[in-house]
Amino acid sequence: MKIIINLIIASFISTLLFFTNSSAEEKIKIGLIIPLSGENKEIGESILNATRLAINKINDSKILIIPRDTKSDPQVTYEVAKELYALGVKIIIGPIFNQNLKYLDELNKIIFLSLSNKILDNPKNVISAGINAVSQINTIKKFQKKEKIERSLLLIPQIDYKNEIEKAVRETKINLKDTFIYDTDPTILTSQISKFTRYPQRKQNLQDEINRIKNSNDLNKEKKIKNLEKRDTLGGINFDSVIIADFDESLKSVTTSLLYSDISGARIKYITLNQWFDESLLADKSLQPIYFPSINKKNFDIFSNEYSEIYKKKPNQISFLSYDIIGLVYYLLYKNNFVLDDKLFYKKNKFKGKVGIFEINKNKISHILNFYVAENNNFKKIF
Repeated sequence: MKIIINLIIASFISTLLFFTNSSAEEKIKIGLIIPLSGENKEIGESILNATRLAINKINDSKILIIPRDTKSDPQVTYEVAKELYALGVKIIIGPIFNQNLKYLDELNKIIFLSLSNKILDNPKNVISAGINAVSQINTIKKFQKKEKIERSLLLIPQIDYKNEIEKAVRETKINLKDTFIYDTDPTILTSQISKFTRYPQRKQNLQDEINRIKNSNDLNKEKKIKNLEKRDTLGGINFDSVIIADFDESLKSVTTSLLYSDISGARIKYITLNQWFDESLLADKSLQPIYFPSINKKNFDIFSNEYSEIYKKKPNQISFLSYDIIGLVYYLLYKNNFVLDDKLFYKKNKFKGKVGIFEINKNKISHILNFYVAENNNFKKIF
């Protein structure tokens, strides 16, 4: 009888050890779909390298990243995602570009964490993890309150992300005096900005005042005329800031047109969107100071230095985001006892990453960002 009982106990322990070992060896598979060939190959490789850095930091053998090449093609993106699902993958980081989301709604049992910052018209199973317009406008709204800015003009270029900005304005309820849509053609742009800044009228005001003083009996009229002739315009403006939803050379075209219309950073505050600490902002003194929301610069610099030391080249900006997303997924899995289900991104959560604070709620991700000013050859943190 004792022998039978011992055999039963031994069998039970053996079975328990089998299931324990099976559980320990079971991997949580996470897909990574990025361009590893073609014109966007360097972006994809940078993301892959950043992902490796993040996995090394986490140092948990349960997590297995399976990368696949999308070739920046929507059909290929669909095919590799389908292949990953057949391997047991239920969550995929990527794709990068919004156009590659085209067929992913057909794979509705997979959660996709897109690296794009666009949130309009995404499939229901795609969660945008990029620094979206809502997060940026919310941060600008915080700056408005801090600086007591009450009369902001919003300038939006007539290009593809216009609808994203307009949605963000509605959702955040940011305080705006007016909104203008402008043409990116510099010749048309200058005319449009001249019109809404009332430049011709202010120019005429100046000439009228000079003529009035010339025809007056004022004893100091020569001195007053001389001072007026140093000016470009005369008369107030009815806004205290401009929010320019633009980047790169197009952003500089807008600020140049504003300067031409005698609207400088000394008179109003220039505010723009996340510029990823574009060094050219520091080189152009005419548009300074210019304010913008962004990721945490100190952490970005640390990441960039570590990445450069290992891989001997600079990382792409999106790779910094992908580094954090690995941490975010691991954090949510840990809180969910490593159960990967469709509620993983539904519950309200916060995650403090290197980029900033991620806010997760109802399959949406937003970011609590920092705010900076480019001025005097430096990026200075405001908050």
